[in-house]
Amino acid sequence: MKRRKLDPPVLSHTRLRLLQILMATLLVYFLITSFETRWDSGDDDELLSDTSLPSRAFLLENQNSSGRPTEGPLRDSRGSPRKTRESKQVSGLVFEKNTAAFEGNVSGVYGLRKAAVEAWRAGKSLWADIESGKLVLDKSSENRSGSDPCPHSFSLSGSEFHARNRVMVIPCGLTLWSHITVVGTPRWAHHENEPKIAVLKEGAEAVMVSQFMMELQGLKNVEGEDPPRILHFNPRLKGDWSNKPVIEQNTCYRMQWGLPLRCEGWRSRADEDTVDGQVKCEKWIRDDDDHSEEWKAIWWLNRLIGRTKKVAIDWPYPFAEGRMFVLTVSAGLEGYHISVDGRHVTSFPYRTGFVLEDATGLFLNGDVDVHSIYAASLPTSHPSFAQQMHLEMVTNWKAPPLPYGRVELFIGILSAGNHFAERMAVRKSWMQHKLVKSSRVVARFFVALVRAVPAKYIMKCDDDTFVRVDAVLKEVQKARTYRSLYVGNLNYHHKPLRFGKWAVTYEEWPEEDYPTYANGPGYVVSSDVAKFILSEFEKNKLRLFKMEDVSMGMWVEQFNNSRPVKYVHSLKFCQHGCIENYYTAHYQSPRQMICMWEKLQHIGKPQCCNMR
Repeated sequence: MKRRKLDPPVLSHTRLRLLQILMATLLVYFLITSFETRWDSGDDDELLSDTSLPSRAFLLENQNSSGRPTEGPLRDSRGSPRKTRESKQVSGLVFEKNTAAFEGNVSGVYGLRKAAVEAWRAGKSLWADIESGKLVLDKSSENRSGSDPCPHSFSLSGSEFHARNRVMVIPCGLTLWSHITVVGTPRWAHHENEPKIAVLKEGAEAVMVSQFMMELQGLKNVEGEDPPRILHFNPRLKGDWSNKPVIEQNTCYRMQWGLPLRCEGWRSRADEDTVDGQVKCEKWIRDDDDHSEEWKAIWWLNRLIGRTKKVAIDWPYPFAEGRMFVLTVSAGLEGYHISVDGRHVTSFPYRTGFVLEDATGLFLNGDVDVHSIYAASLPTSHPSFAQQMHLEMVTNWKAPPLPYGRVELFIGILSAGNHFAERMAVRKSWMQHKLVKSSRVVARFFVALVRAVPAKYIMKCDDDTFVRVDAVLKEVQKARTYRSLYVGNLNYHHKPLRFGKWAVTYEEWPEEDYPTYANGPGYVVSSDVAKFILSEFEKNKLRLFKMEDVSMGMWVEQFNNSRPVKYVHSLKFCQHGCIENYYTAHYQSPRQMICMWEKLQHIGKPQCCNMR
C-alpha cells in the first residue's frame, strides 16, 4: 500500500542507528575533552596490564613514574590520601559559540572537535524532526534491534536463499539431533576456469569440473575475520586430482585447514573408529572395483567354513549431474551424519574447538542449483553471547599485579581488539600457571597500555598460541650462560615468496634470502636485544618490514654484528598446529586452549587437542 503524501515519513532502522551512532560519537568526545588523563583501551580490557584493578575504565593517575602499582589507598602527588571526586559538569563546550573557531583546523584535536560539532548538529536536526512529528519511529524495527529469535524450525526457497547471498543464518546455532535438509541439483560439468588446474599435457582432453561445497560456518565467532568452517562438505563429481568422484570433508580455523577426510568409494576399514556407530565413509560403485585379492581370499574362507553368503547391494556415487538430490545433515552425539536420498553416505566426527552452538550459518556454493532448504529441531533459547562476556569478567581471570623486582620472563601476546574469546581462553588456560600467578613470569596483551617491565627475557606470542610456560622458561635457562639469546623455531635461508597471497615485491625486499628468523607464533629474545631494538627505533635507524617475525630476525642479525647472539632452534615452538611435547602450539581455538590446559592439569603431560 502506498503511503499518502501527508503521512509523516517513517524513521527507518538505518536512520535510527545513525542517530545512535552520532549521539555515541558526541558522548565519546565529551569524555575525551572532560578528563585530562590516560585511559586503558580495548574491549574488556586488558585488565590494565600492570595491576589488578576493580573496574574497566580506571584512571591511571595512581601509577608512579616507574609504572609500579601503589600500595594502600590512592594518593595525590603530595602523598595525601586522594578522594574520588564527582564531576557534575560533563563538558564545557558550547558548540554554537565555538563552531567558527574550528572551521580552519582539520587535524589533531581540532579535527576531532570539528567532527563532534558536525555530528552534534546532524543529531540535533534529526532529533528535532522526531520531536516535531516529521519522522515517526518504525515499530517493525524494534524486533530487529533486539536479540535474534530462536525458531524451532524454518525453511527457505531457492530464490530466497540466493537473495541472501547463498547463506542461511541459523540464529542460535544447532543442538543435539538438529538437522538441515537441502534439495538441489548438481550442474553439468564445465571446462575448468582456473588456469593452474586447466593446464593440459599435449594431447590430453580438456579438464571438466562439476563440484560444490556445503559449509556450516561460525558467523558469530569474530567480527572482521573469515568465519571458521565448522564442517566443510565438498562433493567432487568431476575434477578431482584422482579423476574419480570423491567427497572431501574438513574444518578450517583462521585460514588453517585441518586434515581432510576423503571418501573415495571404499567403505571405512573395520578397525577404524566409527561415529555414533556409523562408518565415516560408505562404499559406492567404482569403475576400477575389480574385487581385490583380499576380497577373494575372504570369499574363499567364508565358503570353506560354510558361512552364509550375504547379498551385497552396490550403490552408485550419491550425486549425479542434472539429477535432483535430497541431502540431510544431522548433529549426533559424536559427529555430523550426512545422508543422500535416504541413504547414509558419510559421518564426520566433531573436532575439538567447535561446539554445536557455533554453527550459526549454512553456506552453499559451486556447481549446484539449490531448490529449498529446511532446518528443524533447532535450539529455542539463545546462548546469549553478550551475557557470557560479562560473566567472564571476574577477578579470578585478572592478571596479578607487577612485582617490584626483575622478572625472569615477560610474555607479550599480540591480540586484536575484537578477540575477546581468544584472550579469555588464554587467561583461563596457560596464564593460570603457577609461574604466572606468582609473577615470576609476567604475561600481558599488546592491545592497550603496556608498562615497562624489567625482565631478563622477552617472549612474543599470538592470542591463538598455547604456551607451556615452564617448558619455555627451562629451554631459555639451558642457554643462560650466553648473554644474548634468540630462541624459537628458526628458519634458515628462507626465500621470499614473489607470487601469491603472501607475495613480497623486490621493492619491499630486494635480497634473495631472508635473515635467520624465528616463526612469529612464539619466540624469545634476551633483554639486551630488546633494548637495542628500542634504541635503534628511537634513533630512526630501525629498518621496518611488513612481516613481524622476519623483522625481528633482521634486527637480531644487526645486533649480532656487534655482539654475538646465541641462536637456539626447536621445532617444539610449533608454527602450524600442535605436536606432542610442544613448547607452544599455534592456531588453537579458545576451546582447544581450555582442553589443552585441562590435559596438563589432569594428565600432567602436554597433549594436543587439535584433532584436525
